[in-house]
Amino acid sequence: MSTQPINNGIPVIDLSPNNLEPGTPTWVRTREDVRRAMEELGCFQAIYDTKAAEEIHIDILAAAEELFNLPVETKSQKLSDKPYFGYFGQHPSFPLYESLPVDHPATVEGSRGFTDAMWPAGNLKFCQSNLAFSKVVVEIDQLAMKMLTESYRIKDSFYDEYVKSTNYVLRYFKYKAPKEDEDNMGLASHTDKSMVSVLHQNHVNGLQIRTKYGVWVDADFSPSSFIVMAGDALMAWSNDKIPSCFHRVIMKETGRETRYSLGLGSIVKGTLQTPQEMCDESRPLLYKPFDQFEYLRFYESKPDHKPECPIKAYCGI
Repeated sequence: MSTQPINNGIPVIDLSPNNLEPGTPTWVRTREDVRRAMEELGCFQAIYDTKAAEEIHIDILAAAEELFNLPVETKSQKLSDKPYFGYFGQHPSFPLYESLPVDHPATVEGSRGFTDAMWPAGNLKFCQSNLAFSKVVVEIDQLAMKMLTESYRIKDSFYDEYVKSTNYVLRYFKYKAPKEDEDNMGLASHTDKSMVSVLHQNHVNGLQIRTKYGVWVDADFSPSSFIVMAGDALMAWSNDKIPSCFHRVIMKETGRETRYSLGLGSIVKGTLQTPQEMCDESRPLLYKPFDQFEYLRFYESKPDHKPECPIKAYCGI
């Protein structure tokens, strides 16, 4: 079987490239497992095992630690006019949390541009580690989307356009261990605004997923595992067949180790709309066509009064 539930209820699906060939029985079973997991929970744990998996895991986490050790003045440079594409940290409401995004991380230009901004004298090792890891998580994102579009029998042209027009952003995250008198909330409950997010971390747990029954379950990781989760844009694209995944970070171990993690987000450039294949008489169209970057600006414009379901407030019918 390609899926095996684990004790916290998050489906585990093997997406390792050596095990999957489009059109084979294994591919078809895995494709349907991905769809079921996304419809049921809005996420799954992907195993993506390659010969270089452990080396990439070690290198990217070393890169994350090196990045966050830079001075705040360096990390907080304005590198983009896109909403939520800047440094976040030193915030009294989230004292344990820092994040820093890399735009177009799976391209040489994007990886090098970010590296040179952080290290004007250059940092080849960081640049290479960022690029290698980003290529892996982009492959996982595109594999998940290919399987979903196939399972829903969406025209091939959508997936082809998705690959060509998606703007990827890789976010580095740092969560300090709380002191004994500090709140252990690393990041409050939220959904991502992306189509798909692909998350990875070091050995320090903290990510929790909310099930459809309102129960919070812990997500465990290995060097070759990733959490693949649906964002608000995928919920709208699927006409609510796939829920966006509520998640949070709780730092349970006081005074212990720092948690480093990474998250790839996918943003489709241009107008995104629900495919006709997602609608029928029992499920009429629920969302107007929308622009993901404009949705991010809408969400950013309401810092103190976030709607209960932002994507429905923005483009729901």
